[in-house]
Amino acid sequence: MKALAGLVLVACLILAFGAVAGRVAFATWSFLVEGKVAVATTSAAVSMVAFALAWRGLGWLLSPAACPAGVRLPREAARSLHVMIDQMSQRFGGIPVDAVWIGGDMNAAILQRPRWGWIGPIETHLIIGLPLAHSVSRRQFCAILAHEFAHLACQRQRLDAWWGHLRAWWFRVLDRCIDGIPLLGRGFEWGFAGDLREALRLARLEEFEADAVAARVVGAQLVGEALVEVALKERFLSEDYWRKVMAQSRLQPEPSIRPYRDMGLGMMAGFRRPMPGLLDLRRWMAGDEEQAPGASFHPTVAERLRALRVRAAVSHGERKSVADACLAPLLPTLAWVFDRAWWEDSRLAWRGCYQLSRPD
Repeated sequence: MKALAGLVLVACLILAFGAVAGRVAFATWSFLVEGKVAVATTSAAVSMVAFALAWRGLGWLLSPAACPAGVRLPREAARSLHVMIDQMSQRFGGIPVDAVWIGGDMNAAILQRPRWGWIGPIETHLIIGLPLAHSVSRRQFCAILAHEFAHLACQRQRLDAWWGHLRAWWFRVLDRCIDGIPLLGRGFEWGFAGDLREALRLARLEEFEADAVAARVVGAQLVGEALVEVALKERFLSEDYWRKVMAQSRLQPEPSIRPYRDMGLGMMAGFRRPMPGLLDLRRWMAGDEEQAPGASFHPTVAERLRALRVRAAVSHGERKSVADACLAPLLPTLAWVFDRAWWEDSRLAWRGCYQLSRPD
């Protein structure tokens, strides 16, 4: 309800600014007729400022919900993956997923939005990061799917989906207001600080709830195993793989490694799966705990494992990734799409680094 109240408040402010702009603009004309040029100039400036604030606020208020980013995956293009998703959906009572997308991040997520941006039936989109698909086995991917469907089952069905949409809409408007009009934004930030803290606390609790529900469906040990596997692979990608990719920028004007094309091979060749007893997982978990409590919408892996009451453990079973098992024919095309997008974003920085590293 507070999100709806916040949106109504912003709408009222927009109307107020618009009314002020119109009233002052009318007065400006009267001042000009009376020959009061200096007063007319001042009132015209006030009218323009009020109109600009109303127009900017209207743009923020009418900004549609985010669209899924990535490549939409038709059922006929990856039937085995869709079968896995359908099977997990049935285990949660047949919750429908309207579309499956492959994204470029090390993540899996559920995105819900009205069909036409602001209105229409709520559609559910499942986004699977290609790096994630290269990182986990089919079993571990089932645990990830269970976690995402648990979010839907517990927090995003029917009316709850609409309340979630309104909350996201309000926080989107609030964030843009804080950045775009600092004075007004600080007032909103102060007035709704408690709501922001509550939203952060709720988001963390929702992660624990989704883990617990997923554990009842696929087993706590498998959920914990997937959490550790994803965390280890994510650390490998950020601290090793991507650094080696970008290190080429000091030596050559264009990369010889295409990061998404070579990611599966790089994962197999570069990631060293620790043997039991050789990896001090407790030390790694302590590093994970350095993230300040409450600093993120997601609890740390250590916190989630404690809530599941399982120990951190690495898998030494199935090695074939879900990308190789379910997306193999599509991998060249998907890699080309994401490599092209990555190079568009990185080209200037890459070539700037290359120019700086060249000898005079």
